[in-house]
Amino acid sequence: MAEIIVSVAGKVLNKLTTLASDEVSLASGVKNDVKQLVGSLNTIKVVLLDAEEKKNHNLKLRVWLEKLKEVCYDAEDVLDEVEVENLRKQVVNCQSITKKVCHFCSSSNPVVFRFTLGHKIKEINKRLAKITVDKNDFNLTEKIDSNHVIDWDRETHSFIRDSNVIGRDKDKEMIIESLLQLSYAHENVSVISIVGIGGLGKTTLAKWVYDDKFVSDHFSLRMWVCVSDEFSLKKLLIDIINSATGQKYNQMSLDQLQSELRDIISHERYLLVLDDVWNEVHGLWLELKCLLNECVSGSKILVTTRSERVASIMDTISTHKLEGLALDQCLSIFVKCAFKEGQEKQHPKLIEIGKEIVKKCGGVPLVVKALGSLLHSSTSEQEWINVRDNEVWKLDQKENMILPTLK
Repeated sequence: MAEIIVSVAGKVLNKLTTLASDEVSLASGVKNDVKQLVGSLNTIKVVLLDAEEKKNHNLKLRVWLEKLKEVCYDAEDVLDEVEVENLRKQVVNCQSITKKVCHFCSSSNPVVFRFTLGHKIKEINKRLAKITVDKNDFNLTEKIDSNHVIDWDRETHSFIRDSNVIGRDKDKEMIIESLLQLSYAHENVSVISIVGIGGLGKTTLAKWVYDDKFVSDHFSLRMWVCVSDEFSLKKLLIDIINSATGQKYNQMSLDQLQSELRDIISHERYLLVLDDVWNEVHGLWLELKCLLNECVSGSKILVTTRSERVASIMDTISTHKLEGLALDQCLSIFVKCAFKEGQEKQHPKLIEIGKEIVKKCGGVPLVVKALGSLLHSSTSEQEWINVRDNEVWKLDQKENMILPTLK
């Protein structure tokens, strides 16, 4: 649970910090409330790792974490409204005077919006303030442990060796078939999504497809971008252009970037991989897609995401739902990680224990690899038994609970 809250709190903090620095959109009273929210979240965030360790033995602490998660999600919803309103303002600024007057008189005019926003932020502040006070009941301590902290600034690359992929041949064939099909839609570019829970190997599969010879022959331009939490138009344009050209365009303005991108893709049928997408605001996606559509017909965007909602708002024409691997495939991965090549034949008892461990991994390759690597070169049966019989397996392993199992 704490991993989810850390992720959401991190996104909320980034958005709040940006909002607090906006000198135009907020009244001074609301700005102070936003700054107070930032302070409260920073205070809570540093004790979440300790809360995670203690929550299994403290029911009240688990309830506290649930309340915190709810507040973080509500705050994220409010901040999403702010992003949508900012996009609406950009549209209004391009309209005629008459339409602007009508907009001002409507329920969505900026004065009404700022008033409503201020009220919502005050309510969230009250709830978070109570949660901040309540944390003192649990004697939580600040923890910044390099072996324990979660790296949410995830970055990926496109290279992979065929020998590193097990059990995804059929998935690869199906995705490549979708990529190579001609697009009959009215748009030049279409979106295909790989959807599945964390740890299933969505990025690995996308790499394998991206590196396939049929794919590289079909698309004259291929680009790879890891999106993760921050769906910023300017950052994405920079990353896409850098991937396409192998150069660095960090110093260009947004207008220069959009012009550069359209020039690059205007005569190319391209494949763009957007790895690890979390954005659920349709307006933000449309702004990027509008630029990406200035290309040769038949271009494709391959998206990896944990969320079916993300795939939906990106107007996906084909969604590939990734499932867990079969037991024998997971065992192959486990043996490869746990033993040096050929060594497994010398330890039949460890293999039997390993099979029982693999059965508990739910077909998730990331868990299998992590536990296999943990036991690498260990020939102690007791160590293997300790992993097999660990209490963590008794926890309710929901789709977002992969990381607690690994720890």
